[in-house]
Amino acid sequence: MLPPAGPYLPLPPDDAERRSLRRAAGSWSLWGLGVSAVIAGEFSGWSYGLIAGGFGGLLIATLIISVMYLCFCCSVAEMAGAIPFAGGAYAYGRLAFGPWGGFLAGAAQNTEYVFTCSVLVVTIGDYLGFILGHTIGFVPPDAVLWAAIYAIFVLINVHGVRLTFQVAILLSILSIAVLVGFSVGAVPHFSLAEALDVAPKPGGTRWLPAGLGGIAYALPFAIWFLLAIEEVTLAPEETLEPGRALPRGMLYAIATLILLAFAILVLNAGVAPGAQAVGSSDNPLLLGFQGILGAAVDPVVIGILVLIGQVASFHAGVYAFGRTIFTQARAGYIPRALSLTHRTRKTPHRALIAGALIGYGAALAVRYAPDSPQVDAVLLNMSVFAAVLSYIVQMSAFLALQRNYPGLRRPYRSPLGATGAMTALVIAVACLILLFANPAYRPGLLGCVVLLLLALIYFGAYGRRRLVLAPEEAFAVDCESLRQARSQRQTRRLAGGQREPDSVAPAADGHA
Repeated sequence: MLPPAGPYLPLPPDDAERRSLRRAAGSWSLWGLGVSAVIAGEFSGWSYGLIAGGFGGLLIATLIISVMYLCFCCSVAEMAGAIPFAGGAYAYGRLAFGPWGGFLAGAAQNTEYVFTCSVLVVTIGDYLGFILGHTIGFVPPDAVLWAAIYAIFVLINVHGVRLTFQVAILLSILSIAVLVGFSVGAVPHFSLAEALDVAPKPGGTRWLPAGLGGIAYALPFAIWFLLAIEEVTLAPEETLEPGRALPRGMLYAIATLILLAFAILVLNAGVAPGAQAVGSSDNPLLLGFQGILGAAVDPVVIGILVLIGQVASFHAGVYAFGRTIFTQARAGYIPRALSLTHRTRKTPHRALIAGALIGYGAALAVRYAPDSPQVDAVLLNMSVFAAVLSYIVQMSAFLALQRNYPGLRRPYRSPLGATGAMTALVIAVACLILLFANPAYRPGLLGCVVLLLLALIYFGAYGRRRLVLAPEEAFAVDCESLRQARSQRQTRRLAGGQREPDSVAPAADGHA
C-alpha cells in the first residue's frame, strides 16, 4: 500500500458538501455520453488516414486501434468501478504514481478536451455559417457564433446533470441515425475500385499504396474513430451504481462505435468520388452523401445532418472539460475556487465557464492563425497526442494499482486483466512515437509538448505546494487499512476455517 503523498493543506469541515455532484446516470446515460463524445470522429478526421496508408492500410490500422480501445476500455472500466470518482485519468495517475503522475495525466486530459472543443466549435461555426447563409442570407461573425455555441452548451451543463445526459442520448441517437442512413444508402453505390483509387507509391500496391509503413502512418488517424471514449470515466460521482452501470455503459458504447467505424470507413471510401478525394477532404461524410445522392437533396439538408455529429461531441466535450477541471481544482492542482459546485444544481459551473473561456480563446487563435492546407490534420494530431499520453499513464496505472492496492473492491474486473492493459499500453506507445513520424505535424506536436512541460514547471515550482488530500486518495488508503484489519482478523480465525472477502470498500456510495 502507498500512503498519501502529503503533507497537504487542511480542509474546512464543509468542503466536501460545497464541492459535491449529484447522481443521476444509469448505463444508458453513460452509453449516450460515450457515443456522443466520440461520434464526431466518425464524421470527419479519420479520412486523412486514406492518404497516409491507403484503404488497406487504414483498414488494418483501424483493426489494431479497435483492439487497443477494447483492451483500454476493459481496463479503465475496472478502475472506474474500483475508484468511483470523477477524475478519470488524473485519479488513476495520482493513486498509482503520486501527485506528479496525477498532474501529468490531468494536464493531458485538459489539453485533449478543451482543445478538441475549440476545434469542434470552429467546425460547427463553419457549418452553421453555410446553413444560415443559404437560408436567411445572414451569417454572424465567427466570434459571435462561437460565443453563442459555447453559451448554449455550458448552460445545458450548468442546468443539471440529468438534462446533460438526456441531451447526450438524444444527440447520440440522431447521429447514429445519420450514419446508419448513410451506410444503407451507400451499399448499392459501393465499388472496391473507388476504395482502392489512391495512387501507389514506389513499392506499394493498390491495397497498401504506402507499403506496410502506411499502416503505421495511418494509426494516429484511426484513433480519431474512437477518440475520447474515456470521457465516460469522468462520470462515477454522477452515476447511481458506478460499479455496475459504468462498465456496461462504456462497453456498450465502444461496441457501437467500432461497428460504426468500420461501416463508415468501408462505405465512405468506396463510393464516388473515391478514397483519394475522400482522404483529401475536411468533410468526408458530406462528400459521401453528395456521391450517393447527387443533386437530389438540398445541400443545406446534408449540412444539417453532418452537423449533428459535431454538436454531439461538442456537448460531451463541454461535460468532460467541466469535470476534469473540477476534479483537479478540488485536489489543488489549479485554483480550488474552480471546484465549487452550484448551490442548488450541484454542477461544476465555475469549471465549465473557465474551460469554455479557454476553449473560446483557443478557437479564436485557430481561426486567425496563418492558413495551412493541413491545419485540421495538425490539430487532430495534437488532440490525439494528449489523449495517447493519458492512455499510457492510465494503462501503467492499471498495472501499478493491481500491485499497490490489492484491497480495492473491484465490482467489475477486466476479462483481459494485465495482458489487456499491456496490449493497450504497447499500441499506445507505438502511436505516440508514430505521431512524430510525419514532419508536417511535428511543429504542432512540439508545441503541445512545450505546453505540457511549462505546466509541469508550474506544478513543480508552485502547484505541488497547494495540494489537498483528494477524496479518491483517502478512499483508497481507507480501503487498504480496512483490508489489513480484516486480514489480521482472518489470521486469528484460521483455526475456525472462516474466510474474509478478497476485497473491501469503506463505503457503498464510493466515498470515504
